[in-house]
Amino acid sequence: MKIGLFGFGKAGKAVASVILQNKDHSLQWIYRKSSRSSARDAADFLGVESNDPGHFYSEKKMSVEELLEEHPVDAIIDFSSQDGIYTYGESAAQKKVRIISAISHYSDKEVRFLNKLAQKATVFWSPNITLGINYLLYAAQFLKKIAPSVDIEIVEEHFKDKQGISGTAIRIADVLDLKDEKINTIRAGGIVGKHEVIFGFPFQTVRLIHESISRDAFGNGALFAAEHLINKKPGFYKFEDLLHPYFKV
Repeated sequence: MKIGLFGFGKAGKAVASVILQNKDHSLQWIYRKSSRSSARDAADFLGVESNDPGHFYSEKKMSVEELLEEHPVDAIIDFSSQDGIYTYGESAAQKKVRIISAISHYSDKEVRFLNKLAQKATVFWSPNITLGINYLLYAAQFLKKIAPSVDIEIVEEHFKDKQGISGTAIRIADVLDLKDEKINTIRAGGIVGKHEVIFGFPFQTVRLIHESISRDAFGNGALFAAEHLINKKPGFYKFEDLLHPYFKV
């Protein structure tokens, strides 16, 4: 599968590295706002052995329309910003390019836009694209069904400079029908990301914990999504749509 990447921050770099090292997929390009890069391609920049093109392209020198026309891809993975979808969304949907967004938080406006794009293309969005956190979501929902009146608290920990409540924590609260007040936030040092769901029973406590050890986990999750969307029809998909078949008895 030929893949294009939007966003080359800490998470984007980790995702690019994972794709470059995967023999079944090819990182064709990275599209950036900045034109700063002395490296010939992403493999050079990251010090990874790869035959992928992985070229950098800047919106200052080439439009998205030109990029998709001259360097077509099967899927776009987005680790850029909340408004990044407006940069490429229409052009990608027009060309039936699969859109895989890993943006941690969208407003209702962006979600409506994603649904509009999904009328033409296969669109996927996950606030946290790691496999582990999505397994946690499934387990948490099952336990809530078994004990609907249990006390539940969510604790999310991230690096010191992360702003606002994590999109993953908000997603956990949503699926468990909890108010945001049940989310406890910790910001310290360089924590990649940790989420804990605490189920407080009268005489026992159950804790479901997921911790991202490396941002490479985002790359593995993104490729899992890309592979499982290959035969999907146009529509708006979330991670549970891809995992659900594995949980059928």
